[in-house]
Amino acid sequence: MVNNNQDFEKIYEQYRNEVKIFEGNIEEGKEKIVAVRKNNDGDLIAFKTESGRELDYITALNEAKAGLLAHVDVFHKYERDILRSEPDGIKENNLDNLPEF
Repeated sequence: MVNNNQDFEKIYEQYRNEVKIFEGNIEEGKEKIVAVRKNNDGDLIAFKTESGRELDYITALNEAKAGLLAHVDVFHKYERDILRSEPDGIKENNLDNLPEF
């Protein structure tokens, strides 16, 4: 089957619309991280949620793995789990760029 560029654009736009609907539903009921605490080396060591809860790193990892935190991912690198913001291209909501508490 041969597709032209318009078909590719149309198919991709359908995909984007489906993803937007899915993303809106999946974040309901999840807490958003709004601030971070760093150590002297600049490493993230704690997180504050929009409800005011302060989470140590391990608790935040566990809650992210359980799907309780919005807009964060857990990935395995350097033989350990690491918490990071979802790669959405918006620098302002990266965990490193959030306000400190």
